[in-house]
Amino acid sequence: MPTFTTRDGVELAYQDRGGDGFPLVMLPGWGQTQAMFRHQFAGLADGHRVITLDHRGHGLSAKPDHGYRIARLAADVDELLDHLGLDEVDALGWSMGVSVWWSLMDNSGTGRVRRFIAVDQPSAVAAVPWMSPREQAECGAIFDVDTLLALGGSLAGPEGDKAREDFVRGMFPAGAPEDVWEFVTGELATVPAAGAVPLLFDHCAQDWRDVLPAIDVPTLVMGAEVSHVSVSSQAYVADRIPGARLHVFTADVATSHFPFLVNPPAFNAVVEGFLAD
Repeated sequence: MPTFTTRDGVELAYQDRGGDGFPLVMLPGWGQTQAMFRHQFAGLADGHRVITLDHRGHGLSAKPDHGYRIARLAADVDELLDHLGLDEVDALGWSMGVSVWWSLMDNSGTGRVRRFIAVDQPSAVAAVPWMSPREQAECGAIFDVDTLLALGGSLAGPEGDKAREDFVRGMFPAGAPEDVWEFVTGELATVPAAGAVPLLFDHCAQDWRDVLPAIDVPTLVMGAEVSHVSVSSQAYVADRIPGARLHVFTADVATSHFPFLVNPPAFNAVVEGFLAD
């Protein structure tokens, strides 16, 4: 697998698949790897140059002792585009990967993004005390601050591996395909707690609500009826981004926070349809 080295000296693994189609850069979420998009490599590569990245500390990328912040991950993506000589791409993020794109656009604008796809990520994860109850509900906050701190302590503790699996298991409904779950836990095991815990805390501490109205490129927001991320939070994101579309996977089509894994054809068809418009 090819790699490149960031300006702060970290070797990151990426894949660059597909032919002469317009580049589509896909970013995975917290604790997960570019292998999450294994069904998109084949399903989308005919019409797109599919590019994926293992974030620092994840998958086949190096596990440094620094840089576990969303802003640094966004800089890593910017440097990957420089490395590949790409001035403009279609950008897809899933879960924390959406936040990485939001950070990149917040810092550098949308000049490198032709179209944007945001998959199942709230605009703010932590229900901080200075948000009103209405604001907490609108943005789809998942944790209050005490719960976030307790989760971080559990993840960093002696039973951290079990805490991490329990946390991710909660993103799957009862009866989820066991092979999908086993695949996800295998990828989760590639991320050391020393990087995963501070990154999760930084990710959950961000509030992207003020960034959304500045996104001035065609945008698709994707959610699922059966997900720990509320559909209303995805409707809020789509409403705040000018002209954005919303697609919600119904329970009979794709369940869980991982629609690209549980029903790849349906997920790929929605992505293809948006990028083809």
